[in-house]
Amino acid sequence: VQLQASGGGLVQAGGSLGLSCSASGLTFSSYTMGWFRQAPGKEREFVAGINRSGGSTYYADSVKGRFTISRDNAKNTVYLQMSSLKPDDTAVYYCAADRRNPYDTTIGTRAAGYDYWGQGTQVTVSS
Repeated sequence: VQLQASGGGLVQAGGSLGLSCSASGLTFSSYTMGWFRQAPGKEREFVAGINRSGGSTYYADSVKGRFTISRDNAKNTVYLQMSSLKPDDTAVYYCAADRRNPYDTTIGTRAAGYDYWGQGTQVTVSS
């Protein structure tokens, strides 16, 4: 299984940036997908998640209203569109895949609950 995140970079505060995560080696539509981030000296934290069909999403309070997660199961790709970026959003962003019980419709927020991880992409927001 491979998750390849891309799209990170340097952006000014108030700007926008889009991340992509391409998956291979798994049945993508069977996995809940999540984005996490980790800033230097801090624990990895949940950012956003999306269920298998894309019909349900969940966001951390810190990004709600500014970030949008989406997925394209035909392209095996999950996206994170970030706007109104703040310096506090600076972190390495990771995508992750969670093969939940098909009858469990919740979106996990714990990193330990995810089965596969991408390599991370750096997002830096300058003030």
